[in-house]
Amino acid sequence: MKLYDIASKHITIGNKLIFHFLLISILPSILLAVFVDWTVNKVIEQQVNENTMQLIEKVNRSVENHIENVQNMTYFISLNPKMEDFFNGNLSPETMDPDEKYEVTKFLQSFTTLYPEIAGILIVNDEGQYISNELYSRSAVPLTQETWYRQAANNQGIATVIGQPNNRRITSHVNYTDNEVISVVRAIMDPTTREAKGVVLIDLKLRVIAETVKDVRLGKTGYLMVLDQQGDTIYSPTHSILQHLSFQDSFDGNYGTFTKDVNGDSYQIIFRKSTFTDWNTVGVFSTEDAVAEVQQIRFSLVTFVFFVCFFGITMSYFLSHSISKPISKLMRAMQKAESGDLTIQYKGAGRDEVGKLGRSFNSMIFQINKLMKLTEQQERKKREAELHSLQANIKPHFLYNTLDTIQWMARKKNAFEVAEMVGSLSKLFRIGLSKGGTIIPLREEIEHIKSYLQIQSTRYKNKLNYEIVISPETEELSVLKIVLQPIVENAIYHGIKERRGPGLISIETELRETMLVITIRDNGKGISCEKLHELRSSLDVFLQENKQVIGYGIVNVHARLKLTFGESYGLQLDSEENEGTVVTIYHPILRRGDHG
Repeated sequence: MKLYDIASKHITIGNKLIFHFLLISILPSILLAVFVDWTVNKVIEQQVNENTMQLIEKVNRSVENHIENVQNMTYFISLNPKMEDFFNGNLSPETMDPDEKYEVTKFLQSFTTLYPEIAGILIVNDEGQYISNELYSRSAVPLTQETWYRQAANNQGIATVIGQPNNRRITSHVNYTDNEVISVVRAIMDPTTREAKGVVLIDLKLRVIAETVKDVRLGKTGYLMVLDQQGDTIYSPTHSILQHLSFQDSFDGNYGTFTKDVNGDSYQIIFRKSTFTDWNTVGVFSTEDAVAEVQQIRFSLVTFVFFVCFFGITMSYFLSHSISKPISKLMRAMQKAESGDLTIQYKGAGRDEVGKLGRSFNSMIFQINKLMKLTEQQERKKREAELHSLQANIKPHFLYNTLDTIQWMARKKNAFEVAEMVGSLSKLFRIGLSKGGTIIPLREEIEHIKSYLQIQSTRYKNKLNYEIVISPETEELSVLKIVLQPIVENAIYHGIKERRGPGLISIETELRETMLVITIRDNGKGISCEKLHELRSSLDVFLQENKQVIGYGIVNVHARLKLTFGESYGLQLDSEENEGTVVTIYHPILRRGDHG
């Protein structure tokens, strides 16, 4: 930071302007381009992943629908009366007459007719006997020893998707190979013993899955694969370069995304597991597919930044020159004025800030010349002003001394009431003048009002009483001079004087948040609603308009407070007729040393 400050002191304002214009135009553009590039990368990657995941979910739902249809077929088959007899051992393929065989065959063929994607149906009971329309055993070993049979029996009547069958001793009349079908098996359970009475096996043609998956394209070269629970391939396109790779260790959870490098190329792999089949549908696409779109956007951003930089540099030069040239001209004029040439004038017709500054400079030179001519006259009048000031200071001292002499003479003649009144009057004048100061300590203001009240008490005898309560926390504060006397005077002449019987005036001080609050109460005649409204209006009119107002003393105090300290301070006037009047003074907190 110090290096920047040192360097900036030796750089001209024109170069500074060029630098700052470039800084506020080019740097944000570069940062914006970097941010947009980063955001686009993230957004495109997120959109590709979300779109791929949606496609995978649709494929999963389609495959699940096919498997669910096959599962429903196993329920329909197990509920057929002939099949129930077969599972219960009451019906044997060897003992069936031709009509029964035809009925059973026709029943099984009805499923393949309604759903031609069924490659074959095989029903096996617990004795190893079987019934089928397309499948038959090619070994003398009982089918109950087959892996798929035991797997179905272990699942206790829950349909199980085997996937592509391997090494089973079953063949079909159409000679479907193992990699052309997927098998679904379900055991038929005895509700009493919970033992398997047999198994229904249905082969579904793999082309059902292939037709669902192969038409899905991810980007330009991406595709989908279907893998079983062990990670073996159920379906994969012929051009898949990842067909023989194992992904089982990478499938963590029900869905996810990861990358895999094959032969120097990076591939994005997105998978989602079907909760129905436990198969993983895998989307595979090259990361270069997304990069190509990003590169197009990046090229547009680079072009945009180039033109912004070119335009910014050009405009920065012209703008800095248009600003710095008038400033340099004004600077040269100031240098001549500094050297003593007060006849110099700035010549510029601009209406901007520099032009206004130049005209202010011309006005300043004119005023300097004018003031220099007046200096000699002011020096001649200086002695005269000092003499007047001395005379003004002599008058208050002469008044104090005269009043002290009268007080001394009254006490000598035993006229103590006269002496006390003269003393109060002397103190009233002394504090009122206060050597010309406008801010005095609060205790002096209280002494001032006490002197005034003592004089008035002597005049009104027992009709006027007063009390003053000073909060200890306010004793060391200062206030604007003579803010209490005009208010107390109004309270006496317009309140207590009009009251029948003795009256009371109370003065209290307190600190309230950030203000000194002085409250003057009287129990005099009070003010009518109309008169109170006029007085309150006068408080604002006095500051806004030059016209005659009522309650001049109170309005004057209110105006002095606002003009001295601001709009937050002043007087608040409250009164009820025949109940008395309350005047609240809101004054800033001024401590010793704050008088300025």
